[in-house]
Amino acid sequence: MNRTYLKLTLDLDFILIAVTAPLKDYVLCHKINTSLNTHFEKVEDHEIYFNIDEPLWSFSKYYFFVEQGDVEYYLISNKSTDGLLVPEMSNVDFFIIIKEFIDQEDLNYLINGLNKLPDIQVAAKIEPTKLKSKENLVL
Repeated sequence: MNRTYLKLTLDLDFILIAVTAPLKDYVLCHKINTSLNTHFEKVEDHEIYFNIDEPLWSFSKYYFFVEQGDVEYYLISNKSTDGLLVPEMSNVDFFIIIKEFIDQEDLNYLINGLNKLPDIQVAAKIEPTKLKSKENLVL
């Protein structure tokens, strides 16, 4: 009998920034919007199944779109009442996912701007492929 195998690959073609800030999600968005001239807005929560027999887990999500370059930014909470989105990054409060191309100068501006905010302890770029729970970040 011939067998056919289906190989699935995750689309991890995005930039991931981990943010540690002991703030509510809406407070962080307001601070980022006012200091970095962004326009994050609340959208439907990011929902995932950890086990098929259990209910969905919801994580707050904010969205910002830049027409020039078609760049999409998502701010997703790593913590909810259900648990952690990326359990191996328990010290991280939020993730910023940047889809499409962003040049290094703009990325440095964003990370430096985030790190200058007094309520943010650290913001750093991390490699999504090195995370065990990377599939939880696929939008």
